Amino acid sequence: MPNPNIATLVSTASGRGPRCGRTRVILIDGPAGSGKSTLANRLATALGGSPSAGAGTFRPDAPLESCAPVQIVHGDDLYEGWSGLATLDEVLLDQVLEPLARGEDGAFRMWDWIEDRRSHLIQVPQRDWLLIEGVGVGLPRARELAVITVWVEAPWDERLARGQARDGNDYDVTEKWRAFDAEEQALHGRSGTRAAADFRIDGTAPVPD
Repeated sequence: MPNPNIATLVSTASGRGPRCGRTRVILIDGPAGSGKSTLANRLATALGGSPSAGAGTFRPDAPLESCAPVQIVHGDDLYEGWSGLATLDEVLLDQVLEPLARGEDGAFRMWDWIEDRRSHLIQVPQRDWLLIEGVGVGLPRARELAVITVWVEAPWDERLARGQARDGNDYDVTEKWRAFDAEEQALHGRSGTRAAADFRIDGTAPVPD
């Protein structure tokens, strides 16, 4: 089956009322390296916002303007390192989505992968759209607060090659990717996100406009 186009994703999400305060939340889940960040940027642009430069690029001296209609939050900024999936819910739900659902602003401290610690505070205020992309973000409670959940997948060899191109291809990086893959499979098995997703996307095939 061909991938849904961007217009279909936007139309479906726009046709559903916000479930997280006044913010419409789109979750983009799937294994690492499957193409979630790319899809998030395309959706952000289609929704009238701007693409993100990626995880780890937040600048505290130049935060996203409060009037911006779309914000992208990256899972890699939420996790506490390679073993961060275990505490994802404490950040994603407790600090971002649940405050928004109460009509408050959310905020969390970005994980610095170089310093191995939390660093800058990223504000997540009430706005029209919040796109959250990352491994495991489609937790059951998060799905309740989202207008759509999208699952992106790709074969392991392709995903690993993408990860090595980004993070390096030495033995240490490859083994970390393998360990992370085992953890994400366990989390996805518990959360049931693939089966519950509104849309499934093949990350190796085109996604038309």
